Amino acid sequence: MSVIKIDRPGQSVLMMGNEAIARGAIEAGVDFSSAYPGTPSSEILESLARVAEHFGLYAEWSVNEMVSLEAAAAASLTGLRAIVAMKQNGVNVCSDFLMTVNLSGTKGGLVIVACDDPSAISSPNEQDSRNFAKFADLPLLEPATFNEAREMTKYAFELSERLGLPCIIRSVTRISHSRGNVELGELPERKRSPSFEGVSIAGAFVALQHAALHQKLEQAREDFENSKFNWYVGPEGAKFIIVTSGTGWFYSREAVAALGLDSEVGILKIGTTWPLPEKFIIDHLKPANELLIVEEVDDFLEQNIKVLLAEQAKTLGPIEVYGAKSGHLPACGEMNQDKVAKALATIKGVEYSGRDEAYAQRARELVQPYLSPRIPTFCAGCPHRASMWAIKSALKLDGRDGFVTGDIGCYSMGAGPAGYFQLKTIHCMGSGIGLATGFGKLGQFDFNRPVVAVCGDSTFYHAAIPGLINARFNNSNVLMVVLDNAGTAMTGFQPHPGSGIDALGEPAPVVDIEGICRAIGVPVKVRDPFELDEAIEELCDLLQEDGPKVMVFRRRCHLAETKERPQKKVFVDPDKCIGDECGCARFCSRVFNCPGIIWDPTTKKARIDEIVCTGCGVCAYLCPQGAIVIEGN
Repeated sequence: MSVIKIDRPGQSVLMMGNEAIARGAIEAGVDFSSAYPGTPSSEILESLARVAEHFGLYAEWSVNEMVSLEAAAAASLTGLRAIVAMKQNGVNVCSDFLMTVNLSGTKGGLVIVACDDPSAISSPNEQDSRNFAKFADLPLLEPATFNEAREMTKYAFELSERLGLPCIIRSVTRISHSRGNVELGELPERKRSPSFEGVSIAGAFVALQHAALHQKLEQAREDFENSKFNWYVGPEGAKFIIVTSGTGWFYSREAVAALGLDSEVGILKIGTTWPLPEKFIIDHLKPANELLIVEEVDDFLEQNIKVLLAEQAKTLGPIEVYGAKSGHLPACGEMNQDKVAKALATIKGVEYSGRDEAYAQRARELVQPYLSPRIPTFCAGCPHRASMWAIKSALKLDGRDGFVTGDIGCYSMGAGPAGYFQLKTIHCMGSGIGLATGFGKLGQFDFNRPVVAVCGDSTFYHAAIPGLINARFNNSNVLMVVLDNAGTAMTGFQPHPGSGIDALGEPAPVVDIEGICRAIGVPVKVRDPFELDEAIEELCDLLQEDGPKVMVFRRRCHLAETKERPQKKVFVDPDKCIGDECGCARFCSRVFNCPGIIWDPTTKKARIDEIVCTGCGVCAYLCPQGAIVIEGN
């Protein structure tokens, strides 16, 4: 049974942060939920979808974040409560609508959960979504604990309805994907009925709407002044105070304890980070003459606190502020206890030593001989490996120094050795085809190199169709390769419009990729990338044609496939493997770069890792000596 389904108020349950957010939405009586998958946010909608039928709520994976927010806003405009979840990149995608729905306002509670990814662990960038809350004049909440994630989500629906505004909850990877104790609340009965009689138009009376938006934000500030999500711990009248939010709360507590400064340093934790609860902060900063601001990623809290200090200079007097701007804490990357402790020790003049670097270096040296070197690569059996090889081969045979523009997904590995360094650009979803349309129109400037744009199937629906239409409209000379592995593989195989199932696992109409291409007027071919000879030949033919064209490389992700069918056994024939004498410089392990193939330094020949190998057999096809054999062939 799903943990968020448990009906035992008061019981403490271990939950992932994203599950706690989903539970908070359930306790708030959410009616409508939507999202586009993106780590670290994906589990919010997944958790809600698993219990949607039980609680009678609606859950969908939308085609992108803009549509997801618009659909959720529609539910809100009828008086229903709606939640939409996305990672930081998704906030960029939906920002156009965000900057108008704030003016028109909402009716039922509308909660936007933005899950940021400090250090870009699984993202193309590191971005602080809190800036959008200030930009759009929307209330912002930041949970610091897992139970607070549940409570804040529930509260955000209530606040949204009181203000008639969307509310933003900002999580980060270490909240979303860590686990902690969550105290279960009551599960309510839904009694709302949707209705829509009014008009929701932004821009008709911008001046009036903007003024009303500011008034709503001031109402939020008043509400925040007495919020239980803001608190202070430490000695009364502390001269040194740490001001923090989100994950900084845990790190600050640990750092203060590690340095033995509990009797000297206070910690002011702010959960309602925009608009700031100014009176609450001023009251707690009156005794202080030094502040350390601890947050991830941007100096969002630091800047706003400094503005407040400047405005209240007569009341508070001079206060020294330390943080990212002073260089005591990093202005990018994840925060941790060690970074906070080092900053605090430097400021307070106390000794602190983390892990001894010489010891750490010696430990690495001792362990290294026993570890197999691994680089970021495609999974064993991944069809993208064959697709990249086919593209590389076709461009080489074409001979005009063609190149590949990339995109976001598993196939981003194509920028490195796993994809033979084929991807020359990676920016955001849909940017591969967008850039390619530009490159493809530079012929009049004597730039005639062929350009191939790659994108995944989910990305095609999300963001690549406008770029393809642009290529058709302007007759750009570009070859688009859609890598269709039957799901949003990078984030956990959530369904998309081409999957044939919806968020609840129920049958759904298939929106055909090649049908869309033909409707646009772009010629399209479909090929299994494991049919390498044919794939290379067809790519070569398409490169000779002018104008836009599409190749769909269609093969289901091997990770999903092997769960349903037994894998074939692959082995190396030692009599045929010539080892270091191989004319392709040990092609199987060095060039093809499959983690299922191991180079044995003792025998100086290749062997198959039976645990990792998925039996896809592409290595057998590519081995120049025919030394890799598929059982039964």
